[in-house]
Amino acid sequence: MSKEKIVLAYSGGLDTSVILKWFIEEGYDVVAYIADVGQEEDFEAAREKAEKIGASKVYVEDLKEEFITDYIFPAIKSQAIYEGRYLLGTSVARPIIAKRQIEIAEKEGAAYVSHGATGKGNDQVRFELSYYALKPDIKVLAPWKMDSFLTRFKGRTDMLNYADQYGIPVKASRSKPYSEDDNFLHISHEAGILEDPGAACAEDVYSRTASAADAPDTPDILSITFEQGIPVKVENKNDGKTVTGALQLFTYLNDLGTKHGIGRLDMVENRFVGIKSRGVYETPGGEILYKAHRDLEGLTMDREVIRIRDRLSIDMAHLIYNGFWFSPEFDLLITTMNKAQETVNGTVDIQLLKGMAYPLARTSPNALYDPLQSSMDEEGGYDQKDADGFIKINAVRLRNNTMVRR
Repeated sequence: MSKEKIVLAYSGGLDTSVILKWFIEEGYDVVAYIADVGQEEDFEAAREKAEKIGASKVYVEDLKEEFITDYIFPAIKSQAIYEGRYLLGTSVARPIIAKRQIEIAEKEGAAYVSHGATGKGNDQVRFELSYYALKPDIKVLAPWKMDSFLTRFKGRTDMLNYADQYGIPVKASRSKPYSEDDNFLHISHEAGILEDPGAACAEDVYSRTASAADAPDTPDILSITFEQGIPVKVENKNDGKTVTGALQLFTYLNDLGTKHGIGRLDMVENRFVGIKSRGVYETPGGEILYKAHRDLEGLTMDREVIRIRDRLSIDMAHLIYNGFWFSPEFDLLITTMNKAQETVNGTVDIQLLKGMAYPLARTSPNALYDPLQSSMDEEGGYDQKDADGFIKINAVRLRNNTMVRR
C-alpha cells in the first residue's frame, strides 16, 4: 500500500527538520521543498540534510528574481508599510513560497502540503490562505495545530531534545533560541530572548546590518532611476558604478544598506490572530527603495491621487501582512496601484550614511513642480490675490461652526 504523499515547505531549521522526521514516523511519504528567496543558506547542505532525515525527494527552487520583480517591487511601489513601520519582509515572501509549493504538489500528485509555522503566528495564515486560494481542494497538515504533534512537542526545548535524539543538526540552541526568517528583502528576529519588549535588543542579534556607530563616516550617494514606480537603474555617484537588472540592482542596494547600517527596526506589532508580538527587523535595500520611491512620488503624482493611494496603501499592507495576496481585493488594489504609478518616472539622488537613507534631489520628465508657481521671488504662476477668495470660501464652514457653538 502506497503512503500518502505530502509536500513540506522545508527551511533546514529546527522546526521543519523535526517536522520532516515526525511526518515520516507518522507514515507519510515526505517531499521536501526548499525555496531560495535570497536567504543566506547552504542549499546543497540543506538538501543533503533533508535526504539524510528521510525525505523521498528534495526540490530546491531558485525563486529570487521572481520574488523581487513580482512581489518585492509591487509592495514597494504600493508604499505598503504595516502599522506605519514594518516593510513586510516576511509577509511578502510567503505567497511566492506557497505558490511554488502548490505547483510541486500538483506535479507530484500529492494530496497534502505542510509548513512549520506555529498556531500563534501570522505565517500559518499566509501559507494556508495562499494554498486554498491557489488549489481549493488541497489538504493542509499543520503540525502545530495537530493534537498528536502538540502532545509530543510542548515547545522548542522538546524539539531540540528530539533533534539530539535523532542526530539532526540545528542552528538554534538553548543559549540563543530566538527565531529568524531570512530572505532577499529582510531578516527578522523574534521569540526567545526577544520576547521581553522592555529589554533592549543586543547588538549581536543583528546579522545583516552594521551598527550606525560602526558604519562608515563617508556617505555613498546613489542615483536611483524608476520607471512607473519600479527601480530600473542604480548609479553610485562616488565611483560611477552602474547596476541594472532586478536581481543585481537589489543585491547591490542590500550590500550598500548593510554597509551603512540602514533598515533596522525594533517594534511591537499586532498579529492577524490578535496577539501582539515584538519583532526586530533588518531591511537594508528595501528601506533605501521605499525612501527613494516615496520621494519621487512627491514630484510626479497628483495631490489627490497621492491622498487616495495613501489610504489604499494601508489596505494593501494589511492584505499582504494578513495573507491575502491571492485574493480578488488584492487584484483590485494592485490594478489601482499600477494606474497610480504611470507617471512615477525619474531619478532620485539619495545619501546613505549612518543608518539613514536621505533623499537629496529628484528629477522627472513627468514633474508636476512649477518653479514659477512655487517661487517666493517670482510673481508668475497665478495671481496671488485669487487666494483671498479661496481662503474665504474654505472658511465658511469654520465660521458657521464657531457661531453655532457660541
